[in-house]
Amino acid sequence: MATVLRSIQTEDEPFLARLYASTRETEMALVDWSEEQKAVFLKMQFDAQHRHYLATYSDALFEVIEDGGEPVGRLYVDHRPEAIHVIDIALLPEYRGIGLGGKIMQDVLRQGEDAGLPVTIHVEQFNPAIRFYQRLGFEMLQGEGLHYLMRWRPQSTADPIPI
Repeated sequence: MATVLRSIQTEDEPFLARLYASTRETEMALVDWSEEQKAVFLKMQFDAQHRHYLATYSDALFEVIEDGGEPVGRLYVDHRPEAIHVIDIALLPEYRGIGLGGKIMQDVLRQGEDAGLPVTIHVEQFNPAIRFYQRLGFEMLQGEGLHYLMRWRPQSTADPIPI
């Protein structure tokens, strides 16, 4: 089966919480907490982030990434008049590094190219995914707290290369 995107539903929240927790595994390995304490903390953090995203980006597309009919990730995108902003993209650990994220991001970049709009994303300063976004053509614009704002520009709006 193919990879598809579908709108999130209330019944997706347990999966989304598990996905969120998987993105914090390295960080949680450094904390001297019980598994129960980690689970409570991660659930609280997920709930806060989820509510924040839904309230702040009320017109955004919140989608579950499915592969072979199974949920494997999420893609949250806000289509603004001035840019397409990737709020978040995350995949379960076993789906990272196999090209799925690149395929999904290429689809988002195609949307930007078709609309003549840049694509932006905030990336944590120490996130190794920065190199992934740079390979896709994103540039770092500025640091904002613990994040960098990165931008990809469509060919139609890119500055000409000087000769």
